[in-house]
Amino acid sequence: MMGLSNVFQEARGGSSELHPMGSCPAAAHCSLPSAADLTAARSPLTESGRWTAAAVTLCHQCLFSPSWRRQQPRISMSELRGSWDAQQQSMAYLPDADMDTVAASTSLPDPAGDFDRNVPRICGVCGDRATGFHFNAMTCEGCKGFFRRSMKRKAMFTCPFNGDCKITKDNRRHCQACRLKRCVDIGMMKEFILTDEEVQRKREMILKRKEEEALKESLKPKLSEEQQKVIDTLLEAHHKTFDTTYSDFNKFRPPVRSKFSSRMATHSSSVVSQDFSSEDSNDVFGSDAFAAFPEPMEPQMFSNLDLSEESDESPSMNIELPHLPMLPHLADLVSYSIQKVIGFAKMIPGFRDLTAEDQIALLKSSAIEVIMLRSNQSFTMEDMSWTCGSNDFKYKVSDVTQAGHSMDLLEPLVKFQVGLKKLNLHEEEHVLLMAICILSPDRPGVQDTSLVESIQDRLSDILQTYIRCRHPPPGSRLLYAKMIQKLADLRSLNEEHSKQYRCLSFQPEHSMQLTPLVLEVFGNEIS
Repeated sequence: MMGLSNVFQEARGGSSELHPMGSCPAAAHCSLPSAADLTAARSPLTESGRWTAAAVTLCHQCLFSPSWRRQQPRISMSELRGSWDAQQQSMAYLPDADMDTVAASTSLPDPAGDFDRNVPRICGVCGDRATGFHFNAMTCEGCKGFFRRSMKRKAMFTCPFNGDCKITKDNRRHCQACRLKRCVDIGMMKEFILTDEEVQRKREMILKRKEEEALKESLKPKLSEEQQKVIDTLLEAHHKTFDTTYSDFNKFRPPVRSKFSSRMATHSSSVVSQDFSSEDSNDVFGSDAFAAFPEPMEPQMFSNLDLSEESDESPSMNIELPHLPMLPHLADLVSYSIQKVIGFAKMIPGFRDLTAEDQIALLKSSAIEVIMLRSNQSFTMEDMSWTCGSNDFKYKVSDVTQAGHSMDLLEPLVKFQVGLKKLNLHEEEHVLLMAICILSPDRPGVQDTSLVESIQDRLSDILQTYIRCRHPPPGSRLLYAKMIQKLADLRSLNEEHSKQYRCLSFQPEHSMQLTPLVLEVFGNEIS
């Protein structure tokens, strides 16, 4: 095979006799032989001794030379494109040392217009790293600017050598004539150059677009430092009052589940047969406890309660257990949950600014609603249950009915839990919703309604801003309105809960299973 220097030398002379030896078959028409001739020399010949289409496409000059294509009518452009793709794949296996020599060849634009982003693009003029298509050719920034300046000035350059200088990254400044000729040869067109007026209009459009984007960004709602501080405070309050391990559930009176569903049915019928209406005949503690399932536990919370003596010594308890076996356990769970709600409320910014009377009024009327909200964290839609750690503390609707609950409360409660779960609230939205629920100025017994309303409005503004800033669509669509609707649903659940509690409190054998805190909070509810 002929050496590279010999190939160039013979190619410059235009000798067609060297074609079968590996030089460009269009050497007579090639005014600036490319280093790609070396690669062409490696390509196989056809049986007839003619050059393959793949070899022809390797020369920049010949590929775009009308005179060469006229002399080779048997090679169509579709054949050239196909051979170009094949040659590009073969060049991927060349050694790194040969990449500089074929830089001009690899800079040709891909006919399909697709580039491998992992392969660096090469300037078709000097072999430097290309930044994209400029004036219809793949070039670097330097050659792009050189071509633009030359065309605008209508510069006329003269080569100080033989007019066939090889342009590289290092010597591209040495011969402007050959560099400009190379620009034209690879397809750069002066028609693509913008006039000064067009350049100015383009700059103005870019500047206008940037200003519009900046204005849009400035108008986008953002959480202020004060609002973010409120959210951080509520998150901290929730984390301190919510134990995701549910470890303190072991300190409750143990859950006792009936083994026979017939016993549950017998109990339900016996309750309905009482002088109370069917919707009032069921124990309220099941729903309370359910709503409280996700709540954290404090070991010292029941230190003042003697829960062990009643099971052995209380005749009324022994009589009640066969009917409401889950009532003691769920009563303890609700009592625990109330304590956690109180702890959370005290850390809400602005809550301690209220009078003690208003704080008590807000907590008594909202406790069961917040418990239901918090219980959503442990609610599982797969089996419609509340899972609080081990299987012993996995609560199903059937468990709650064994605490005296009726479906008048359980059905809407489960529906509420499913709807709230589907909202996919962020934890920040969840804690804000709980705080808004507590700080409701229309609660019974509240005196300073204006102060409570101002605190709630502040929390509502933070929630709306958070949704606009942090909750991506489509989940954010009408999310605030849906969350407020959930608060309305809680009011209905609260009302049903109050009815069932009043029914339970009229029965001493049931009320004896309740804790003092439950009696204190729910015993003075205002109907």
